[in-house]
Amino acid sequence: MKKRQIRAVIKKDIMAVASSFQLWLPMLLLPVVFSLVMPSLLILPAYKYDISERSILEVLDDLPPGELRETIFSFDSTNKQMVYFGVHYLFAPFLLIIPLMAASVLGSGSFAREKERKTMESLLLAPISAFDLFWAKILASFIPAVLLAFISFLLYGTIVNLTAYRLFGGLIFPRPHWLILLFWVSPALSLGAVFLNVFISAKVKGFQEAYQLGALTVLPLIALIAGQITGVLLLSNTVLWLLGAGLWLLDLLLIKRSGRYLDRSKLFATLAS
Repeated sequence: MKKRQIRAVIKKDIMAVASSFQLWLPMLLLPVVFSLVMPSLLILPAYKYDISERSILEVLDDLPPGELRETIFSFDSTNKQMVYFGVHYLFAPFLLIIPLMAASVLGSGSFAREKERKTMESLLLAPISAFDLFWAKILASFIPAVLLAFISFLLYGTIVNLTAYRLFGGLIFPRPHWLILLFWVSPALSLGAVFLNVFISAKVKGFQEAYQLGALTVLPLIALIAGQITGVLLLSNTVLWLLGAGLWLLDLLLIKRSGRYLDRSKLFATLAS
């Protein structure tokens, strides 16, 4: 019975998102830019022009000894070095931004839009526990966010390999750290972001307030991207495994403590506030 009720809420929310042009269009723009535009703009000019960038070359020169440095400097031109470093490392954090942005948009609207549509009261009176309702809302946002990350990864890898094949004489994507990002770090980050946004959505009055507060979850990732681009922070496989483990532990802690803050009376109180 519980599973059927949870599936019903998930199906309702996903169908509502699919039918809303204003919701899903912004979520598709970032994957298109990341998966199609960015790799094409980096790789295609490398066939005819010198794409060397002084600041990136300085980052490459400062790389510590190891597999990454050896692989990059095994290529016979700076263009190949720039392309390889760009598609594998400079762009990698964007795979995390895509599900994070989707999680923010979907999670922020989970309860807030119910309040705006005046359907929250009937939802709370439905034969489903507050905890199960909360988890249904989380899964209704988490599933599309993770699927969007997988689709973006497949599109990105396809475009990278197609456009770079003649330049390198073979396939260059993916490297192991992309798989760690996709299967380990990205789901953990998405779940935490969805959880926080759904929780905020349950507590505030409307979508705009929920989205503004939930958008703060993106700020740490922006700092991560800045560190990756400047070379201050190049994430190794070990760091990614540890980062993912830390995120999963944080998710479990949030889930364990959430029960005391969510019940029907408190959710009803937000309707009267």
